[in-house]
Amino acid sequence: MTISDIIEMNENLETQDNDLVRIESSNGLEIYIYPRSINKLNESTFFIGKINDQKFLFILTQDKKSSQINDFDGELILNSNENIILKKCNLIHSNALKLQELFPFTKPILLGLSNSFGFGDRLGIANSAHIRSLEGSDFKPVIAQQSIRELTRTNRSADEVMDAAVWAVFQEGYKNGFGADADHLKTVEDIDRMIKAGFTMFTFDPSDYVINEADTLGLLDVENKVNELNWSGLEDSLTELVNRYTSVSFNVSDDFLIVPNYEDVLRAALKYGNAVAHIKLLYQHLESNYQDSAYEIEISVDETESVTSPFEHFFIVSELTRLGVKIISLAPRFIGEFEKGIDYKGDLELFKEEYLKHVIISEYFGSYKISLHSGSDKFDIYKAIGQLKRGYTHVKTAGTSYLEALKVIAKVNPNEFRKILDFARSEFEKEKLTYHVSADINNVFPSDKYSDDQLVELFTQNDARQVLHVTFGKVLTSTDEKGNLLFKEEIFNCLQKNEDLHYHFLIEHFKNHLEPFN
Repeated sequence: MTISDIIEMNENLETQDNDLVRIESSNGLEIYIYPRSINKLNESTFFIGKINDQKFLFILTQDKKSSQINDFDGELILNSNENIILKKCNLIHSNALKLQELFPFTKPILLGLSNSFGFGDRLGIANSAHIRSLEGSDFKPVIAQQSIRELTRTNRSADEVMDAAVWAVFQEGYKNGFGADADHLKTVEDIDRMIKAGFTMFTFDPSDYVINEADTLGLLDVENKVNELNWSGLEDSLTELVNRYTSVSFNVSDDFLIVPNYEDVLRAALKYGNAVAHIKLLYQHLESNYQDSAYEIEISVDETESVTSPFEHFFIVSELTRLGVKIISLAPRFIGEFEKGIDYKGDLELFKEEYLKHVIISEYFGSYKISLHSGSDKFDIYKAIGQLKRGYTHVKTAGTSYLEALKVIAKVNPNEFRKILDFARSEFEKEKLTYHVSADINNVFPSDKYSDDQLVELFTQNDARQVLHVTFGKVLTSTDEKGNLLFKEEIFNCLQKNEDLHYHFLIEHFKNHLEPFN
């Protein structure tokens, strides 16, 4: 294929695969392009391609005065006698913003009640494979997804996360709409940081305000402590709250009645009252300062020690509704263990019963999605939810994509992976403190105890998965005494050179996540 052929290609490329195609220019330049990335606008043709494993945005035109080719930062690499002009542009932030102006499908949208799947990408190069894994699924993708904690640990910016999504969507020619989740936000400053980068979904995490001891304190202590709640923030009083709920029958459905007693109400109020007040504060910040922006809200109380009971779920949403806070999804703390990077631990039938109650409560309030955080690799849970065939679901994953990237390293560059494994082992005890994991470091041996084949098999072993999972920040940012990154550059070089294998691992892995819901 030649450069001239690109101009003649039709725009209906969605049905074609997106395997790289080699093209040559009249000056001997060799580029490998992604066919689905070809988009025509007026007299210009845009596409993503590779030169020596590095990706660029290319703009092709026969109009020397084209404003589009002049607006993008880059260099002319072809100006032929046939008046064919080709510009090569780096995948930088300013060019991503310009691309979004020209092609609206590269901007995130509100996903509403569509079943959705969050693909966290800590490296910024997995989103194209994420999109490909959606084939055959009715789930909508959340392509840009990153928490403040992850941004801090990887030294990435919110703009970088959004840019990675933009380039991936354009590369894959994906025009069905994607979400962008600013995950686990705790402060108004977090909101400001993420909305400026174009995020549209805001996950409020009030876990610092949840009082877990409410489950175990004696009733007298609960009665004393509940008076100390942020009643002004709740626009409420203890007397009024108790009267609203105590011994009141809430007909959630024909066969589901919630009748909380006095103690239930006080414990729920103590446990989640300050969290509700903080959510209201974050929500009002959005409402007051970003009236012209489109956004949807998720509430996450999953990263707490105690389980969210059906009544507590009811209480949280009832209070938020009273305060005018509208949500699109809620992530309760479910029964059982949702540890990072491994399958669910617990009684599946009991989970199914409780999950159904959470769904019915969401329907009572007019429907919102029930969100599974730490949703990576919870294959038993996907089957359980899929069998219910009721309610709306959002799944959130992140670390599992990073593990698939490391699996590529283990497969093609075992010596480099051995260094990463030994480093991860040395950092695990410190890094695990802010994660919910149960891995025993004694079950993950030094790298010289494994053959090359056994290194790849480690990704089926729970302890090893969690050791590698929680140390991602240290692996990606640590430097030697001269300031050189220890592993990051080699990881990226390997993944760029082995993109087909990287994509293959990711696609197969996420199809295994998505198919049980069907």
